[in-house]
Amino acid sequence: MAEKIVQTAGRKQLGDFAPMFAHLNDDVLFGEVWNEGVISVKTKCIITVVSLMASGITDSSLTYHLQNAKNNGVTKQEIAAIITHATMYVGWPKGWAVFRLAKEVWNEDSPALTEKEQFQNEIFFPIGEQNPYGDYFVGQSYLAPLSTEQVPIFNVTFEPACRNNWHIHHATKGGGQMLICVGGRGWYQEDGKEAVELHEGSIVNIPANIKHWHGAAKDSWFSHLALEISGENAKTQWCEPVSNDDYKKLL
Repeated sequence: MAEKIVQTAGRKQLGDFAPMFAHLNDDVLFGEVWNEGVISVKTKCIITVVSLMASGITDSSLTYHLQNAKNNGVTKQEIAAIITHATMYVGWPKGWAVFRLAKEVWNEDSPALTEKEQFQNEIFFPIGEQNPYGDYFVGQSYLAPLSTEQVPIFNVTFEPACRNNWHIHHATKGGGQMLICVGGRGWYQEDGKEAVELHEGSIVNIPANIKHWHGAAKDSWFSHLALEISGENAKTQWCEPVSNDDYKKLL
Protein backbone atom coordinates (compact mmCIF):
# COMPACT_ATOMS: atom_id res chain seq x y z
CA MET A 1 0.00 0.00 0.00
CA ALA A 2 1.47 3.38 -1.00
CA GLU A 3 1.96 5.90 1.78
CA LYS A 4 -0.85 8.46 1.84
CA ILE A 5 0.15 11.94 0.67
CA VAL A 6 -0.62 14.56 3.30
CA GLN A 7 -0.29 18.31 2.73
CA THR A 8 -0.75 21.08 5.30
CA ALA A 9 0.93 24.02 3.54
CA GLY A 10 -2.40 25.64 2.66
CA ARG A 11 -3.59 25.83 6.25
CA LYS A 12 -0.19 26.86 7.57
CA GLN A 13 0.21 29.74 5.11
CA LEU A 14 -3.37 30.75 4.28
CA GLY A 15 -5.61 29.05 6.82
CA ASP A 16 -6.72 32.29 8.49
CA PHE A 17 -6.64 34.48 5.37
CA ALA A 18 -8.25 32.10 2.85
CA PRO A 19 -9.64 29.00 4.59
CA MET A 20 -11.53 27.77 1.49
CA PHE A 21 -8.39 27.94 -0.67
CA ALA A 22 -6.45 26.16 2.10
CA HIS A 23 -9.10 23.42 2.19
CA LEU A 24 -9.05 22.98 -1.59
CA ASN A 25 -5.24 22.83 -1.63
CA ASP A 26 -4.74 20.46 1.32
CA ASP A 27 -7.88 18.30 1.27
CA VAL A 28 -8.96 18.23 -2.40
CA LEU A 29 -5.82 18.67 -4.51
CA PHE A 30 -3.39 16.78 -2.28
CA GLY A 31 -5.86 14.86 -0.12
CA GLU A 32 -7.98 13.44 -2.96
CA VAL A 33 -6.44 14.05 -6.40
CA TRP A 34 -2.85 13.15 -5.47
CA ASN A 35 -4.05 10.06 -3.54
CA GLU A 36 -6.30 8.78 -6.36
CA GLY A 37 -4.78 5.48 -7.42
CA VAL A 38 -5.40 5.05 -11.18
CA ILE A 39 -2.02 6.52 -12.11
CA SER A 40 1.15 6.35 -10.03
CA VAL A 41 2.48 9.20 -7.93
CA LYS A 42 5.61 9.22 -10.11
CA THR A 43 3.46 9.81 -13.22
CA LYS A 44 1.53 12.56 -11.42
CA CYS A 45 4.85 14.22 -10.52
CA ILE A 46 5.89 14.22 -14.20
CA ILE A 47 2.52 15.61 -15.33
CA THR A 48 2.73 18.36 -12.71
CA VAL A 49 6.26 19.39 -13.68
CA VAL A 50 5.32 19.60 -17.36
CA SER A 51 2.11 21.50 -16.58
CA LEU A 52 3.96 24.11 -14.52
CA MET A 53 6.67 24.34 -17.16
CA ALA A 54 4.07 24.92 -19.89
CA SER A 55 2.51 27.67 -17.77
CA GLY A 56 5.85 29.41 -17.33
CA ILE A 57 5.97 28.74 -13.57
CA THR A 58 9.66 28.54 -12.63
CA ASP A 59 9.60 29.69 -9.01
CA SER A 60 9.81 27.76 -5.71
CA SER A 61 6.61 25.85 -6.47
CA LEU A 62 8.28 24.17 -9.46
CA THR A 63 11.37 23.46 -7.37
CA TYR A 64 9.10 21.73 -4.83
CA HIS A 65 7.53 19.55 -7.52
CA LEU A 66 10.91 18.75 -9.09
CA GLN A 67 12.12 17.60 -5.65
CA ASN A 68 8.89 15.63 -5.22
CA ALA A 69 9.52 13.97 -8.60
CA LYS A 70 13.02 13.02 -7.53
CA ASN A 71 11.76 11.66 -4.20
CA ASN A 72 9.24 9.51 -6.09
CA GLY A 73 11.78 7.88 -8.39
CA VAL A 74 12.31 10.20 -11.36
CA THR A 75 16.00 9.89 -12.25
CA LYS A 76 18.34 12.58 -13.58
CA GLN A 77 18.28 10.95 -17.02
CA GLU A 78 14.48 10.80 -17.02
CA ILE A 79 13.97 14.44 -15.97
CA ALA A 80 16.46 15.58 -18.62
CA ALA A 81 14.51 13.67 -21.28
CA ILE A 82 11.16 14.95 -19.96
CA ILE A 83 12.26 18.61 -20.00
CA THR A 84 13.86 18.24 -23.44
CA HIS A 85 10.71 16.67 -24.91
CA ALA A 86 8.41 19.29 -23.33
CA THR A 87 10.68 22.11 -24.56
CA MET A 88 9.84 21.18 -28.16
CA TYR A 89 6.20 22.06 -27.45
CA VAL A 90 6.27 24.80 -24.80
CA GLY A 91 9.30 26.88 -25.81
CA TRP A 92 13.08 27.09 -25.57
CA PRO A 93 13.30 29.77 -22.83
CA LYS A 94 11.06 27.69 -20.57
CA GLY A 95 13.31 24.68 -21.12
CA TRP A 96 16.41 26.65 -20.11
CA ALA A 97 14.65 27.99 -17.00
CA VAL A 98 13.50 24.56 -15.86
CA PHE A 99 16.88 22.96 -16.51
CA ARG A 100 18.50 25.51 -14.18
CA LEU A 101 16.19 24.39 -11.36
CA ALA A 102 16.47 20.67 -12.20
CA LYS A 103 20.29 20.79 -12.09
CA GLU A 104 20.10 22.03 -8.51
CA VAL A 105 17.59 19.36 -7.46
CA TRP A 106 19.47 16.50 -9.11
CA ASN A 107 22.87 17.77 -7.94
CA GLU A 108 24.59 14.48 -7.11
CA ASP A 109 26.83 16.28 -4.62
CA SER A 110 23.75 16.80 -2.47
CA PRO A 111 22.79 13.69 -0.46
CA ALA A 112 19.31 12.35 -1.04
CA LEU A 113 16.83 12.89 1.77
CA THR A 114 16.52 9.99 4.20
CA GLU A 115 13.08 8.57 4.98
CA LYS A 116 13.27 10.33 8.34
CA GLU A 117 14.03 13.66 6.66
CA GLN A 118 11.20 13.16 4.17
CA PHE A 119 8.73 12.44 6.99
CA GLN A 120 10.00 15.44 8.95
CA ASN A 121 9.08 17.60 5.94
CA GLU A 122 5.50 16.29 6.19
CA ILE A 123 4.83 17.10 9.85
CA PHE A 124 4.90 20.33 11.82
CA PHE A 125 6.52 19.10 15.04
CA PRO A 126 10.16 17.97 15.35
CA ILE A 127 10.88 14.24 15.28
CA GLY A 128 13.61 14.56 17.88
CA GLU A 129 16.24 12.05 18.91
CA GLN A 130 16.21 8.29 19.45
CA ASN A 131 13.70 7.39 22.13
CA PRO A 132 15.39 6.80 25.52
CA TYR A 133 12.55 4.38 26.31
CA GLY A 134 13.46 2.26 23.29
CA ASP A 135 13.76 -0.88 25.42
CA TYR A 136 9.95 -0.84 25.63
CA PHE A 137 9.46 -0.57 21.85
CA VAL A 138 9.71 -3.02 18.95
CA GLY A 139 11.55 -1.16 16.18
CA GLN A 140 12.96 2.37 16.09
CA SER A 141 11.17 5.31 17.68
CA TYR A 142 12.04 8.95 18.40
CA LEU A 143 11.06 11.41 21.13
CA ALA A 144 10.86 15.21 21.06
CA PRO A 145 9.89 17.07 24.26
CA LEU A 146 7.58 19.96 23.30
CA SER A 147 6.48 21.10 26.77
CA THR A 148 7.87 20.06 30.14
CA GLU A 149 5.87 22.61 32.19
CA GLN A 150 2.17 22.74 33.11
CA VAL A 151 1.03 20.02 30.68
CA PRO A 152 3.89 17.70 29.58
CA ILE A 153 3.69 17.14 25.80
CA PHE A 154 5.98 14.93 23.73
CA ASN A 155 6.02 14.16 20.02
CA VAL A 156 6.57 10.43 19.59
CA THR A 157 7.55 9.19 16.12
CA PHE A 158 7.56 5.56 15.01
CA GLU A 159 9.34 4.15 11.98
CA PRO A 160 7.21 1.74 9.89
CA ALA A 161 6.18 -1.36 11.92
CA CYS A 162 7.48 0.16 15.17
CA ARG A 163 5.17 -0.05 18.18
CA ASN A 164 5.46 0.16 21.94
CA ASN A 165 4.83 -2.70 24.36
CA TRP A 166 1.56 -3.18 26.14
CA HIS A 167 1.55 -0.75 29.06
CA ILE A 168 -0.67 0.80 31.73
CA HIS A 169 -0.78 4.37 33.04
CA HIS A 170 -1.65 3.73 36.67
CA ALA A 171 -3.25 6.35 38.92
CA THR A 172 -5.46 6.28 42.00
CA LYS A 173 -7.20 9.46 40.82
CA GLY A 174 -7.12 11.24 37.47
CA GLY A 175 -4.18 10.24 35.29
CA GLY A 176 -4.13 8.58 31.89
CA GLN A 177 -2.91 9.92 28.57
CA MET A 178 -4.17 11.66 25.42
CA LEU A 179 -2.76 11.07 21.94
CA ILE A 180 -3.13 13.61 19.12
CA CYS A 181 -1.99 12.13 15.80
CA VAL A 182 0.01 14.57 13.65
CA GLY A 183 1.25 12.50 10.69
CA GLY A 184 1.37 9.12 8.98
CA ARG A 185 -0.75 6.09 9.83
CA GLY A 186 -0.79 3.97 12.96
CA TRP A 187 -2.76 1.82 15.38
CA TYR A 188 -4.11 1.98 18.94
CA GLN A 189 -5.49 -0.99 20.84
CA GLU A 190 -6.88 -1.56 24.32
CA ASP A 191 -6.67 -4.99 25.89
CA GLY A 192 -9.69 -7.07 24.92
CA LYS A 193 -10.77 -4.73 22.09
CA GLU A 194 -10.12 -4.47 18.35
CA ALA A 195 -7.26 -2.26 17.15
CA VAL A 196 -8.27 1.20 15.89
CA GLU A 197 -6.57 2.74 12.84
CA LEU A 198 -5.15 6.22 13.38
CA HIS A 199 -4.47 9.07 10.94
CA GLU A 200 -3.49 12.73 11.15
CA GLY A 201 -6.13 14.43 13.29
CA SER A 202 -7.15 11.29 15.22
CA ILE A 203 -7.47 11.82 18.98
CA VAL A 204 -7.26 9.00 21.51
CA ASN A 205 -8.28 9.40 25.16
CA ILE A 206 -6.64 6.71 27.29
CA PRO A 207 -8.11 6.35 30.79
CA ALA A 208 -5.89 5.46 33.71
CA ASN A 209 -5.37 1.77 34.54
CA ILE A 210 -6.21 0.55 31.00
CA LYS A 211 -3.73 -1.81 29.33
CA HIS A 212 -3.01 -0.71 25.74
CA TRP A 213 -0.39 -0.16 23.01
CA HIS A 214 0.07 2.16 20.03
CA GLY A 215 2.44 2.45 17.09
CA ALA A 216 2.94 2.70 13.35
CA ALA A 217 1.34 0.73 10.55
CA LYS A 218 3.61 -1.73 8.74
CA ASP A 219 4.01 0.54 5.71
CA SER A 220 4.01 4.03 7.22
CA TRP A 221 5.89 6.35 9.52
CA PHE A 222 3.66 7.66 12.30
CA SER A 223 3.77 10.53 14.80
CA HIS A 224 1.51 11.50 17.67
CA LEU A 225 1.64 14.01 20.47
CA ALA A 226 1.48 12.33 23.89
CA LEU A 227 -0.12 14.45 26.63
CA GLU A 228 0.36 13.15 30.14
CA ILE A 229 -2.75 13.72 32.28
CA SER A 230 -1.90 14.60 35.87
CA GLY A 231 -3.12 12.25 38.56
CA GLU A 232 -2.45 10.97 42.03
CA ASN A 233 0.18 8.23 42.39
CA ALA A 234 0.65 8.23 38.62
CA LYS A 235 3.17 5.81 37.15
CA THR A 236 3.62 3.75 33.98
CA GLN A 237 3.86 -0.03 34.03
CA TRP A 238 5.50 -1.55 30.94
CA CYS A 239 4.33 -5.05 30.01
CA GLU A 240 5.03 -7.62 27.30
CA PRO A 241 5.56 -6.75 23.59
CA VAL A 242 2.64 -6.94 21.18
CA SER A 243 2.47 -10.42 19.64
CA ASN A 244 4.06 -10.48 16.18
CA ASP A 245 1.22 -12.70 14.95
CA ASP A 246 -1.42 -10.26 16.18
CA TYR A 247 0.41 -7.25 14.75
CA LYS A 248 0.86 -8.88 11.32
CA LYS A 249 -2.91 -9.28 11.06
CA LEU A 250 -3.32 -5.51 10.93
CA LEU A 251 -3.40 -3.97 7.45
